[in-house]
Amino acid sequence: MKTIAIIATFLLATLTASAHGISDADKHGILEGGYLEYILLGATHMLTGYDHLLFLFGVMFFLTRFGDIVKFITAFTLGHCVTLIFATLLHVRANYYLVDAVIALTVCYKAFDNLDGFRQYIGIQSPNLLVAVTLFGLIHGFGLSTRLQQLPLGHDGLVLRILSFNLGVELGQLLALSGMWIVLAGWRKTPSFIKFSKVANAALMFAGLLLLLMQLHGYQHSQFTDDFPLNKDEHYHLHENMDRNRDPGSEPGANSTPETSLSNQK
Repeated sequence: MKTIAIIATFLLATLTASAHGISDADKHGILEGGYLEYILLGATHMLTGYDHLLFLFGVMFFLTRFGDIVKFITAFTLGHCVTLIFATLLHVRANYYLVDAVIALTVCYKAFDNLDGFRQYIGIQSPNLLVAVTLFGLIHGFGLSTRLQQLPLGHDGLVLRILSFNLGVELGQLLALSGMWIVLAGWRKTPSFIKFSKVANAALMFAGLLLLLMQLHGYQHSQFTDDFPLNKDEHYHLHENMDRNRDPGSEPGANSTPETSLSNQK
């Protein structure tokens, strides 16, 4: 059991370390560039944000009318624009592992809803989807804000930098949604869509649960380092690299918050 725990710990740590974040190259590009770099970074971040994309895929899965797609995606977009802009502008922060864990739960929620889980397992009608998507948009926007606040934003032109990043997010989202729409529109024309729709949404829920475990694992390691069955030196260097991937600006021994560096806990 101890060996299994060690293997699982290394696997989850590796997956968490590869999670989409703000790289060192991104930081240097922002320092040397202008608003266009913020737009490109926002687009790239959305296109590599598998948690956001999985949720949008779940929302799109059974939508066939263009008007419905516009309605729900607009609600999600408005939600994440509000928290992305205002949380960043007002410097509202939270542990990004925990925020991403809640985002992972939104993926599970949509998959459960697609499987008609509320009626079959709880005996109630599904909550209003438009309201749910809007609320989840607020959560996703806060997650995007935690990433943006890892950048050296400064004060001059702060609003335009935030808006540029947000514009990039919207462009990336539009590109991702276009790809999803093409894939789903083609798949719906085949007999396998109905046959495998439950399998696809079960896989979506599993992916959400895996993301949840990854984020909770990252949070536990950043807060309770000595509780895990790894050699202390190996553990420190593993999470030193993981935290650099998440927030490359933090260095061992530097002043930082508990969620961005383990150095304060050693």
